[in-house]
Amino acid sequence: MADAASRLLADDEPSPVLLHPPGADPQGWAAGGSPFLIASDHAGRRIPRRLGSLGLAESELRRHIGWDIGAWAVSTLLADALETLAVGQGYSRLVIDCNRAPHWASACPQVSESTPIPGNANLSPADRAARVAEIHAPYHAALAGLVQARIGATRPLLFVAMHSFTPHYKGVARPWHAGVLFDAAEPSGVALAEIMLGLLRDEPELVVGANEPYVLSATSDHSVPVHAHANGVPYLELEIRQDLIADPAGQRAWANRLARLVPRAWARFTA
Repeated sequence: MADAASRLLADDEPSPVLLHPPGADPQGWAAGGSPFLIASDHAGRRIPRRLGSLGLAESELRRHIGWDIGAWAVSTLLADALETLAVGQGYSRLVIDCNRAPHWASACPQVSESTPIPGNANLSPADRAARVAEIHAPYHAALAGLVQARIGATRPLLFVAMHSFTPHYKGVARPWHAGVLFDAAEPSGVALAEIMLGLLRDEPELVVGANEPYVLSATSDHSVPVHAHANGVPYLELEIRQDLIADPAGQRAWANRLARLVPRAWARFTA
């Protein structure tokens, strides 16, 4: 273990891994129960004390550049409704983005949208390595352990990656209420995505994008390629517009919607 002088996180700072419900028995889940595993890569906006504020005002850290607003709240409510587990990563995506491979430049962005991130300028290899070792690696180890335990127990598994997106990006409005992302180069994921798209589009007044506002690929995402594609595990990657889940009422509404539709999509896919 690194000595205290070289570590990023102090002993009294929380683990990057959020597990819901708290105190859940992951091995018990792996051996039975719900097939759904919910992952929220950008669940929190905490900054390690050692990094200060990354040179940003608190108002900037609260924006979408710092985290996926509402995504963790929806994930935990959905986990409760489906009687399953949600795993989140509690530190800001500006410290290290856990939906990027750790060696990519975008994992520790120097600019997010149009905002320079002073604390990420001229990172030393040691500084970057500490962010990987203490935040990125433990989060993905937790996900990998759950996926492998479920596979080892020969139990069905659906990996559900939960994200949220800003209503406006660089001044351009985004009309979608939600999006379903899939990698067209991985045909195994397309059928389930199409089922989910159909179910969401049947909901009254929803505008739902296919690979909007982002496209899922092995060069843009990390969690689904590593934990789902590499293991032959079915997945859903869902994006919800942040203004729809910024408050508890919206979070409950979307969790309830997904609690109806995700099991329905899974049932059709596995029929």
